[in-house]
Amino acid sequence: MKVTGSTNIMVRKLIRNLEKSKKPLWRKVAEELSASSRKRPYINLYKINKYTKPNDIVVVPGKVLGIGKLDHVVTVIALDFSKSAIEKIRASGGQTMSIYKALETFKDFKGKNVRLMKQ
Repeated sequence: MKVTGSTNIMVRKLIRNLEKSKKPLWRKVAEELSASSRKRPYINLYKINKYTKPNDIVVVPGKVLGIGKLDHVVTVIALDFSKSAIEKIRASGGQTMSIYKALETFKDFKGKNVRLMKQ
């Protein structure tokens, strides 16, 4: 059986760009995205709320779902978001950002407020 990558050309380009990065966080995200799409994490808001503090940056190498509520401000970076998750994050004063945009915006993550969330 031949092992192939993602059939989505944008995801393949993203993985290549993440692997070129010198930051261990981006390399770990590339490794997670290289897995089968069925194995990518689906993280609910209640989990983000439970494991983060105000003003944290959360990186999800998968999809963020809107189950639960968010009671503090966080920046969530993910491959995809559900519509309700975007609404709830923004209603709490937080920010949503795709991994594509975050790679350009946050080239150098510094600080201890960055969390990689998997299942």
